[in-house]
Amino acid sequence: MKIYHNPRCTKSRQTLALLTENGVKPQVIEYLKDLLTTDDLNELIGLLGIKPIALVRKNEAVWKEQFKGKELSDKELINAMVENPKLIERPIVVKQKKAVLGRPPENVLKLI
Repeated sequence: MKIYHNPRCTKSRQTLALLTENGVKPQVIEYLKDLLTTDDLNELIGLLGIKPIALVRKNEAVWKEQFKGKELSDKELINAMVENPKLIERPIVVKQKKAVLGRPPENVLKLI
């Protein structure tokens, strides 16, 4: 199991704690340090079964300053997240070919 994690995010920390409390020792990927590629994001979005816009944090300053109000294609949204990883909603937990967004953290219990 993997968790795409931001240690500064409360929900991400809560999700990691919930996994640990349930005996799971996930591979922790700090995606702000270990940057994701376009292929990585495409795979995660596919596993989550969502559109790229659903993975964008729209309250981030970079979104409001550079992208808000623009009509962006899926490819453009993915490129924006690759170039600005703070835009990626977190945490994302992956187990084999399934993934969930840890919002709320209890969503990850579906993978255990």
